[in-house]
Amino acid sequence: MLAAEGVDPVSTPVHHLLDDGSFAITVPVEVPLSTMVASAGTSGVQAVLEMTDHAPLPLREPVRSLVWIGGRVQAVPSADVSALLDLIASADPNPALLQVNSGDHSRYALMRLEIESVVVADSTGAESVGLGALLAARPDPFCAMESCWLQHMESAHRDVVDRLASRLPAAMRRGRVRPLGLDRYGVQLRVEDPDGDHDVRLPFPKPVDDVTGLSQAIRVLMGCPFLNGLQARRLERPGG
Repeated sequence: MLAAEGVDPVSTPVHHLLDDGSFAITVPVEVPLSTMVASAGTSGVQAVLEMTDHAPLPLREPVRSLVWIGGRVQAVPSADVSALLDLIASADPNPALLQVNSGDHSRYALMRLEIESVVVADSTGAESVGLGALLAARPDPFCAMESCWLQHMESAHRDVVDRLASRLPAAMRRGRVRPLGLDRYGVQLRVEDPDGDHDVRLPFPKPVDDVTGLSQAIRVLMGCPFLNGLQARRLERPGG
């Protein structure tokens, strides 16, 4: 969602971080915010882009975290639109891009948000993130698989969730424990308690980079003695 003072917030189907430290965003052409930005010219409009991270499971409170990106929004000059659309599409072929710069059928205007501040918030609090750190960040190695894994864990491997939940303090095991997140640094659990929801991270001993390392790290958290999932070798008597 993109919000500016004096107008209603609008949904932005495309929000793509560029190498120069700005966000390319698409805004519906018919909303007042789009008209405001076009009228402002090169001075732009102060605005905040809010990005919401929803849990892949139907939790009581579905939001895992929020990111607020503040800065000034400017319209992309017509001469630069096509090249910027091609650049975005090469990394993120979002269908909404086809509705930008399409003559009478244009549904979205392409704009650029010059970043002035970034704040990330979750259940533990809020923290400012520098532009350099944002540009240097790379996707977690498991981000494309996380949703499927959490859904599978919830539906088919409740025993794994229960083993992980056994690591929590006794006072936090009274509620319903659900898988909330999974990344190279650890597993997150959501405790849905009658007195309120609580998010807890169980960190891995060290960051992991592949599926094998992830499997071993989860087994360590579960207290499994066979880190590779191997059965104990059968002991044989000498000469047997």
